[in-house]
Amino acid sequence: MVIVPFVKMVGAGNDFIVIEAREGFDYARFAKEVCARQNGIGADGVLVADKSLTSDYRMRIINADGSEAEMCGNGARCMAAYIGAHWHPSKNLFGMETLAGEILAQIEGEMVRVRLSNPVDYRPDLNITVGGQKLTVHYIDTGVPHTIVFVDGLQEVNVNSLGALIRHHPRFSPRGTNVDFVERAREGMVAVRTYERGVEAETLACGTGAVASALIGFFSAYPNVKVQAQAFMKVLTASKEILEITFDLDEGYKIDNVWLKGSAKLIAKGEYYYNG
Repeated sequence: MVIVPFVKMVGAGNDFIVIEAREGFDYARFAKEVCARQNGIGADGVLVADKSLTSDYRMRIINADGSEAEMCGNGARCMAAYIGAHWHPSKNLFGMETLAGEILAQIEGEMVRVRLSNPVDYRPDLNITVGGQKLTVHYIDTGVPHTIVFVDGLQEVNVNSLGALIRHHPRFSPRGTNVDFVERAREGMVAVRTYERGVEAETLACGTGAVASALIGFFSAYPNVKVQAQAFMKVLTASKEILEITFDLDEGYKIDNVWLKGSAKLIAKGEYYYNG
């Protein structure tokens, strides 16, 4: 039996087990066990805090199914809060290495701001057929792949069923995609429910999904705006927490300086008895 110190954190309803890096450790197997809601602690994923040769710190994201994600916006905020509380960075603005590139983090009390890597591969107005239903969707990679589906009546959508079909659609192979169902809430705000790749179910929030939904929501709401500094959108998550997204927009939908702001809270800490 291996005793693994952990903290459990939550960001906008996304919950994570945070541990520090361990040499020779099977993170995939550990994540599958510890993230189980009945027989483990229960979480959407495991965050691994580590040292970095290219940035101030390194963050690894292991999904509940054992796969490793390139990026996680809510996880990044939780990791930043963990680093602030346990590793006491000397800088107010510090970097974290991820598989999606370096992101920056800034702690403001219980709120954390993170600057994500620049979005890529924006593909609007894709026509796909799922379950005999024709849909027009929008794709963008905000560190991980996301497909946006605009809907009316967000609460009536069967996110797990339709999300799984889109997540595995051949159009998005071989990586697959996260799926965000988006409804316009009011001026400057969209409401979102997300099916997360790696969790393989709906989660209460998704940071990179909130960013993707904010970007596509902005493009849809303001089609004539081609250039804008510090564009701003709010995203109402399924957990009812509102996330704030800012970004710079240039000609040709070039997106830069993307910041995500929201809470990062400590839920519990302790020791996990792992039969690894």
